[in-house]
Amino acid sequence: MSDLRLAPVCGIYCGHCPHLGSRCQGCGQVKGKPFWTVQMPGGICPLYDCCRRRRDLEHCGLCAEFPCKTFLELRAPSQSDAEFQKSLEERQDALRRRAEIGTEAWLAEKATR
Repeated sequence: MSDLRLAPVCGIYCGHCPHLGSRCQGCGQVKGKPFWTVQMPGGICPLYDCCRRRRDLEHCGLCAEFPCKTFLELRAPSQSDAEFQKSLEERQDALRRRAEIGTEAWLAEKATR
Protein backbone atom coordinates (compact mmCIF):
# COMPACT_ATOMS: atom_id res chain seq x y z
CA MET A 1 0.00 0.00 0.00
CA SER A 2 1.23 3.48 -0.88
CA ASP A 3 1.77 6.34 1.52
CA LEU A 4 -1.33 8.48 0.95
CA ARG A 5 0.13 11.41 2.90
CA LEU A 6 2.31 12.01 -0.17
CA ALA A 7 -0.73 12.60 -2.41
CA PRO A 8 -2.21 16.03 -1.64
CA VAL A 9 -5.32 17.39 -3.33
CA CYS A 10 -3.33 19.83 -5.52
CA GLY A 11 -1.35 17.37 -7.67
CA ILE A 12 2.08 17.92 -6.17
CA TYR A 13 3.88 14.72 -5.13
CA CYS A 14 5.04 15.34 -1.55
CA GLY A 15 7.69 12.62 -1.83
CA HIS A 16 9.96 14.99 -3.75
CA CYS A 17 9.47 17.96 -1.39
CA PRO A 18 12.58 19.14 0.47
CA HIS A 19 10.41 19.99 3.49
CA LEU A 20 9.04 16.45 3.93
CA GLY A 21 10.09 15.12 7.30
CA SER A 22 11.55 18.38 8.55
CA ARG A 23 8.94 21.14 8.25
CA CYS A 24 6.04 19.00 7.01
CA GLN A 25 4.82 15.42 7.27
CA GLY A 26 2.90 15.52 3.99
CA CYS A 27 -0.42 17.20 3.26
CA GLY A 28 -2.40 14.03 3.86
CA GLN A 29 -0.88 13.72 7.32
CA VAL A 30 -1.32 17.37 8.33
CA LYS A 31 -4.80 17.61 6.78
CA GLY A 32 -4.14 20.65 4.62
CA LYS A 33 -2.15 22.55 7.20
CA PRO A 34 1.50 22.43 6.11
CA PHE A 35 3.90 24.97 7.58
CA TRP A 36 3.18 27.65 4.98
CA THR A 37 -0.54 27.86 5.75
CA VAL A 38 0.08 30.03 8.81
CA GLN A 39 -0.08 32.85 6.24
CA MET A 40 -3.48 31.74 4.88
CA PRO A 41 -6.95 32.70 6.13
CA GLY A 42 -8.05 30.01 8.57
CA GLY A 43 -4.57 28.49 8.61
CA ILE A 44 -5.46 25.90 5.97
CA CYS A 45 -4.64 25.41 2.29
CA PRO A 46 -7.62 26.77 0.34
CA LEU A 47 -7.45 23.85 -2.10
CA TYR A 48 -7.56 21.29 0.69
CA ASP A 49 -10.36 23.20 2.42
CA CYS A 50 -12.48 23.23 -0.72
CA CYS A 51 -11.68 19.75 -1.98
CA ARG A 52 -11.67 17.67 1.21
CA ARG A 53 -13.75 19.67 3.68
CA ARG A 54 -16.40 21.25 1.47
CA ARG A 55 -16.72 18.82 -1.43
CA ASP A 56 -15.47 15.59 0.20
CA LEU A 57 -13.30 14.72 -2.81
CA GLU A 58 -9.98 12.92 -2.73
CA HIS A 59 -8.29 15.48 -5.00
CA CYS A 60 -9.00 18.45 -7.24
CA GLY A 61 -8.84 16.35 -10.42
CA LEU A 62 -12.13 14.70 -9.44
CA CYS A 63 -13.99 18.00 -9.22
CA ALA A 64 -16.46 19.00 -11.94
CA GLU A 65 -15.08 22.56 -11.76
CA PHE A 66 -11.42 21.57 -12.20
CA PRO A 67 -9.41 23.66 -12.76
CA CYS A 68 -11.20 26.35 -10.78
CA LYS A 69 -10.23 29.94 -10.03
CA THR A 70 -8.68 28.99 -6.67
CA PHE A 71 -6.56 26.27 -8.30
CA LEU A 72 -5.46 28.58 -11.11
CA GLU A 73 -4.52 31.45 -8.79
CA LEU A 74 -2.90 29.80 -5.73
CA ARG A 75 0.85 30.17 -6.00
CA ALA A 76 3.94 30.45 -3.89
CA PRO A 77 4.97 34.12 -3.70
CA SER A 78 8.56 33.14 -4.48
CA GLN A 79 7.64 31.67 -7.89
CA SER A 80 8.32 33.60 -11.05
CA ASP A 81 5.53 33.75 -13.63
CA ALA A 82 7.31 31.08 -15.70
CA GLU A 83 7.80 28.81 -12.68
CA PHE A 84 4.17 29.20 -11.70
CA GLN A 85 2.93 28.44 -15.20
CA LYS A 86 5.10 25.31 -15.39
CA SER A 87 3.91 24.17 -11.95
CA LEU A 88 0.30 24.80 -12.90
CA GLU A 89 0.60 22.69 -16.06
CA GLU A 90 2.42 19.89 -14.22
CA ARG A 91 -0.16 19.78 -11.42
CA GLN A 92 -3.08 19.72 -13.87
CA ASP A 93 -1.45 16.89 -15.83
CA ALA A 94 -0.74 15.01 -12.59
CA LEU A 95 -4.32 15.32 -11.39
CA ARG A 96 -5.75 14.23 -14.73
CA ARG A 97 -3.45 11.20 -14.65
CA ARG A 98 -4.36 10.46 -11.03
CA ALA A 99 -8.09 10.65 -11.85
CA GLU A 100 -7.49 8.28 -14.77
CA ILE A 101 -5.44 5.57 -13.01
CA GLY A 102 -6.25 6.07 -9.31
CA THR A 103 -4.14 7.37 -6.46
CA GLU A 104 -2.37 4.09 -5.60
CA ALA A 105 -1.09 3.65 -9.17
CA TRP A 106 -0.24 7.35 -9.41
CA LEU A 107 1.82 7.16 -6.23
CA ALA A 108 3.61 4.07 -7.55
CA GLU A 109 4.49 5.94 -10.75
CA LYS A 110 5.72 8.98 -8.83
CA ALA A 111 7.84 6.92 -6.44
CA THR A 112 9.82 5.44 -9.34
CA ARG A 113 10.79 8.83 -10.78
